[in-house]
Amino acid sequence: MAVPFASPEPAPAEPVSLVPAFQEPGAPAPISPSSADPLPPVGADPLSPPAADPLSPPAADPLSPTGVDPLVVVDGANVVGSVPDGWWRDRAGAAIRLRDNLAGVPAAGLPDVAAPVDVVLVVEGRARDIPQAPGGVRVERAAGSGDDTIVDLVRAAAGSRRIVVVTADRGLRARVSALGAEVRGPSAVPR
Repeated sequence: MAVPFASPEPAPAEPVSLVPAFQEPGAPAPISPSSADPLPPVGADPLSPPAADPLSPPAADPLSPTGVDPLVVVDGANVVGSVPDGWWRDRAGAAIRLRDNLAGVPAAGLPDVAAPVDVVLVVEGRARDIPQAPGGVRVERAAGSGDDTIVDLVRAAAGSRRIVVVTADRGLRARVSALGAEVRGPSAVPR
C-alpha cells in the first residue's frame, strides 16, 4: 500500500505571494496574476483578436464615414456566373438561390465589413422578376444594364456611407472605384 507524500513543512495559511520581499530600485514591478493578460481559450488562435461577445450589440463600422450602416451592392449576374452549377439553365432560380444565401449577411456583415450592413442584390434579364424575400436583402431590378444600375446606386450613396460592391467585372470595378466604392470578388459573399 502506498503512503501519500507528506511534507515536513506545514502548508501556508495564506496564498504564497509572488512579490519579492525586497525589490531593486528602478526595477519593473512584478506582474500580479490579476494584471496579467488572460490566456486565450484552448484551441484559439493567440494572434487573432478575441471573438466578439455574441450578446453585445455589434460595433459600428469604423470605416463608414457617417456611422451609417455600410452598403453592400451585389452584382447578381456576375456572382451567379462565378459558380459553374448550371445557372444558365435557370437564371431566375440561380438568382433566388443567391438571394437566399445572402440572407445572413445583413446581420453578420462580411469578413472586413462590420455588421449590420444593408445588402442590395442587383438582378437583370431573366432573373429580374425574382420576388423580394424576408431577410433584409433588397432586390433591385435593373430596367436595362445591371452595371449601370449598380453605378447609379453607388453614385446616390457616395460620401454618405461606406460602400462595397461585389463583382469580378473589371469594367464595373473601375467605374465604382472611381466613385469611392470598395470592391470585393464574388467569393466575399456566400454563393
